[in-house]
Amino acid sequence: MDQKLIVAMLFSVSIGTALYGLFYSYVGGGGTAKRRQAALMTGVMDHKGGAAAEQVRRRKVIADSLNEVGGKNRSRSLRLEEKLAQAGVTWSPAAFYAGSAGAGLLLSVLGYMVGGDLLLALCFIPVGAWAIPRWAISFMVRRRVNQFVDSFPEALDVIIRGVRAGLPVSDCLRVIANEGQEPVRSEFKVIVDALTIGMTVGEAVERLAERVPVAEASFFAIVINIQQKAGGNLSEALANLSRVLRDRKKMKGKVKSISAEAKASAGIIGSLPFLVGAAVSVLNPGYMAVLYTTTIGEICLAGGLLWMGIGVLIMRKMIQFDF
Repeated sequence: MDQKLIVAMLFSVSIGTALYGLFYSYVGGGGTAKRRQAALMTGVMDHKGGAAAEQVRRRKVIADSLNEVGGKNRSRSLRLEEKLAQAGVTWSPAAFYAGSAGAGLLLSVLGYMVGGDLLLALCFIPVGAWAIPRWAISFMVRRRVNQFVDSFPEALDVIIRGVRAGLPVSDCLRVIANEGQEPVRSEFKVIVDALTIGMTVGEAVERLAERVPVAEASFFAIVINIQQKAGGNLSEALANLSRVLRDRKKMKGKVKSISAEAKASAGIIGSLPFLVGAAVSVLNPGYMAVLYTTTIGEICLAGGLLWMGIGVLIMRKMIQFDF
């Protein structure tokens, strides 16, 4: 059999196996958990002695609020202006596109100066004009979200103490908007401005959950909406939420410390082939030259890089914990 055909067959089998392993968690295995969660939220699961009518009503309100907020967040496709706002920057879309084009042009010029190949330099344009700017925006969004999560429980404590002292919720929100820490202060300023133009508290905090893509903001919006629809003690509900958020923060710290070894191992495994290849190229250049000078070598090199990239994505999926 032709050697090229054998390489192509092995390459195809490798790609198919990798794609199956990468997307298996998305296409299967999650239906049972989702059905069980839905049963818990809607009260389908039976309990000893049944549930009181008030508990059933509150459970239905909670489920409706969760579905409403979650559905809005899932169905919305963020515009560039909203992504820039989530990152906490004041750039306009035109300025962002201009900066992205400049970054792509600069990176292509540097690639041409280093490699001397025009085709290779053109390949750097989409990297600098599309990938790097969007990675930078995503990094700034994550950093701002982490800052919000760190200071959000203190803002809830301000609302709790104010409500227990007899202050309206709107006054408590104004206190946070004036004296809170960034980025909580700026986000609550937007809420106060929305209340000033006649929007309800529930609608204003729902917009907070849309601007800040984090579960803590969604929890806050759900608690406020449930209190408005079903009634109850708001200070007690917010106190429970504050305690839950602090427990989540502690749990995230524990998970981060436990998964540190796995992340270090994944980093070593991902970088080892490149380090070994560079060392062999320096010590014995002729041994690695076949990968660059022959067609079969180039195919094997491309297949190895693709397989390595898919493996890195799989390891990244395995060591990330969302809860």
